[in-house]
Amino acid sequence: MRPSTHPQALRVAAALGSGFTVVEFDESTHTAQEAADAIGCQLAQIAKSILFRSASGRPVLVIASGTNRVDEKKVKALLGEKIERASPDFVKEMTGYEVGGVPPLGHASACVVYLDEDLKAYPTLWAAGGTPNAVFEIGFEKLAEMSGATVADVKKFS
Repeated sequence: MRPSTHPQALRVAAALGSGFTVVEFDESTHTAQEAADAIGCQLAQIAKSILFRSASGRPVLVIASGTNRVDEKKVKALLGEKIERASPDFVKEMTGYEVGGVPPLGHASACVVYLDEDLKAYPTLWAAGGTPNAVFEIGFEKLAEMSGATVADVKKFS
């Protein structure tokens, strides 16, 4: 693990400000499981960013615990309109980042943001840092504040 110098990661670092470091791994952190393995943390501590597109075309970001699947019906109820998984092109256009490296903040366009309440259980969270092998560490309250998220129950029960 080392501080990242990739331009995308530097954009995330700038959005985070001082006190945060975006780090890079040789191995992939593209998926929540890969990130947890590389970092050496619990899967549930990974704050994964999943982008949806609302029926009106708005970007809707859900920051979910690495162990949770997002219940699209719950997000639809929170938003008040239908949503669908965003295409990779829409993700890139709205966030400025590729799928697998989308951070929870610092996007090209303003997103409606929901933060999985289950992440409250962990003092330390890890989120994507702009590339498929970059991450940063952050606390729940700081993540909620900096992302402008509404904390909500977004978990799908199996």
